[in-house]
Amino acid sequence: MLKRLVIFVFAIFAFCAFGVAIRAEKLDPENTLFLDLKYGRVVVKLRNDVAPNHAERLKTLAREGFYDGLKFHRVIDGFMAQTGDPTGTGYGSSKLPDLKAEFSDASFGRGTIGIARDPNSVDSGNSQFFICFKPTPWLDGQYTIVGEVVDGMEFVDKIKRGEPPANPDVIVKMQVAADATK
Repeated sequence: MLKRLVIFVFAIFAFCAFGVAIRAEKLDPENTLFLDLKYGRVVVKLRNDVAPNHAERLKTLAREGFYDGLKFHRVIDGFMAQTGDPTGTGYGSSKLPDLKAEFSDASFGRGTIGIARDPNSVDSGNSQFFICFKPTPWLDGQYTIVGEVVDGMEFVDKIKRGEPPANPDVIVKMQVAADATK
């Protein structure tokens, strides 16, 4: 009986490890971001199939180290966590020009990465992005979807809430997986 239990546990472990390996193989390192938080690593699959210009922008800024140390300046419980503003106020952006919106039929679900923008100008996305805590279908077709969390959503769930949070969490490091040093 013990031998069967050991074999069963080993089989489950092997199956889980195999599943993780398959999942990792499907991710293109050039279109995967590592978003390191103090809680752990969040793996983001960029949706360059629906928002190629915005995916490229996030990769460009990540490669420049732009996101390292930036605050999550707006975190609404049950909605989303927003970052990407070097001023930490919600009004800042990179020095690169704003991008034209790339709306798609993709839907905002839990872990979806959307591009933040001026509510009065659809073509004002730049460096700010948000991660949805739960499905937000009212954003569908209104905001650009640029990616999705494929691993580490439990770390996103730990980001401190507030507008702004009293002691905001920061992005420790954000990098393109193809360039990852650690």
